[in-house]
Amino acid sequence: MEMGLKNHRSSSVFYPAVVLLWLRCATAEIHFHEFVVQATAAKRLCETRSIITVNGQYPGPTIEARNGDALVVDVVNRAKYNVTIHWHGIRQLRTAWADGPEFVTQCPIRPGGSYTYRFRIEEQEGTLWWHAHSSWLRATVHGAIVVYPKLGSSYPFLNPDREHRVILGNSVNGFAINFQIVSWLKLTWGSTGEWWNEDPVRVIERALRTGADPNVSDALTINGQPGDLYKCSRKETTVFPVRSGETNLFRFVNAALNSELFVGVAGHSMTVVAADGVYVKHFNATVLMLAPGQTTDVLLTADSPAGCYYMAAHAYESARDTTFDNTTTTAILNYLDPNGYPYAPPAKVVANRTRMPAFPVLPDFNDTCAAYAFASRFRSAVPVTLPGPVDHHLFFTVGLGLFDCPVGQVCRGPNGTILTASMNNVSFQTPTCASILEAYLGGVPAVFTADFPAVPPVRFNYTAESVSQDLWQPTAATKVYQVKYGSVLEVVMQGTSILTSEDHPMHIHGYHFYVLATGFGNFDRRRDAARFNLVDPPLRNTVGVPVNGWAVVRFVADNPGAWLVHCHLEDHMSWGLAMVFLVENGVGESQSLEPPPADLPLCV
Repeated sequence: MEMGLKNHRSSSVFYPAVVLLWLRCATAEIHFHEFVVQATAAKRLCETRSIITVNGQYPGPTIEARNGDALVVDVVNRAKYNVTIHWHGIRQLRTAWADGPEFVTQCPIRPGGSYTYRFRIEEQEGTLWWHAHSSWLRATVHGAIVVYPKLGSSYPFLNPDREHRVILGNSVNGFAINFQIVSWLKLTWGSTGEWWNEDPVRVIERALRTGADPNVSDALTINGQPGDLYKCSRKETTVFPVRSGETNLFRFVNAALNSELFVGVAGHSMTVVAADGVYVKHFNATVLMLAPGQTTDVLLTADSPAGCYYMAAHAYESARDTTFDNTTTTAILNYLDPNGYPYAPPAKVVANRTRMPAFPVLPDFNDTCAAYAFASRFRSAVPVTLPGPVDHHLFFTVGLGLFDCPVGQVCRGPNGTILTASMNNVSFQTPTCASILEAYLGGVPAVFTADFPAVPPVRFNYTAESVSQDLWQPTAATKVYQVKYGSVLEVVMQGTSILTSEDHPMHIHGYHFYVLATGFGNFDRRRDAARFNLVDPPLRNTVGVPVNGWAVVRFVADNPGAWLVHCHLEDHMSWGLAMVFLVENGVGESQSLEPPPADLPLCV
């Protein structure tokens, strides 16, 4: 039985118009899901607290579909917070209303309310994910999206014998949906992420109120479980079963809020085959590095002596002199004997310190060379035709800053200030009375201005050891950069050393983009254009801008709507490291945004 279709209703009865629009071929399907956002009790690190989940699961349910299928997800909010859901990496062609960022494409779903997200998966395959896009709810409100090839198609690599999902984020057991293409696979869950002993929403609210850096997480997790190295955690350590000689497909997702992560498996090498839902040229690695928002699919052959081996993950922290979660989370790769029984009962493995599994060698927390070397190995699976000529050459600085403390307020940022972040010296202010997309189409004034600068207002030595404090304070505003449909954009994202330098994983909603090059120092087109990969650059939806460095991406604006661009380190996003591309409608229905759904949440 196909588990994902157990709630599949008759589309001709419920959504006749959707059926005619979406089911353009006989093999495509519409999958219906209900997501109930609710409080759920969870115990970690010897303490029980209430967390926000979807359907009582942490992480939430896995969505599985095929390339070309459509999804209808009814989100019911029974929690005490406003919520929206973002479908990270889904292009949302003509369906920007379903993208999810709060007050950008929709107003939030209020407590007691609901909203149905309707969208189609078009020419995408691999591992993506979904998560809350309100405050810090995505700490526990997230799950995987697995997109399989169309019927009659296959993976561009040998079929794996077993599949595991490893969500790098705050997560616990989810469930898998079994399609015909993977009916022979044995599916298990895995995940690594962060855990707070207090409500993450309260953590960021306190930080924004005081101007201070938010508290770091209390633990990292795999499959929502911290693992052997934390108190009160051994019995629940996640176990991945494998058989000798079999090839395993591991789907990694980093859903952590603020932790870039190194991850490895003792005694085993991995072959990277996909990233961000796009197949890549294969390469081998013993350690992966994923920034929040990124996904990586790998093949792992169980070719070591039968036994138990640790999978482990810890932070890559590029900033200097900052506080971060320096703990290490573990799971166990457990070989099965010919009869399918574990090599050693998992409970005995985690309970007996004298039988601890082998441990992988991970880079140091601050090993930028290792992180950059891994990211630089990605290439498209085949040569590509880059969009061009370029219509908009954009140069965006990305970095931190400080606001002066308002008179009469006590602020706990550096030297009594307020921590902030910006792009091109504009600290993004999220609207509160209307979404940007609705304001644009409805002509609602005073919500945003269409004057986001194409270049920094002041040019300076962006990566200098010391930057003049005159440049530390950005402008707080809600600005968008507006382009015509079909325009080709090339964006230089330049990190700065204002306050501190740090790696910034930058995500562009509604698009995949070609990463032409990354590097260190100040970008110089005369020098660095020679480094551009114009043959087989990787196609990503989230790119790491290296610490004290830059990244250059290119894409064609072929998707009308309002599309958020932001750092996927959640503290940076909360401080304003974001902007919005506003892409106009093109010519005709196929190049125009669909009308807003009737149940779009009201902006009240």
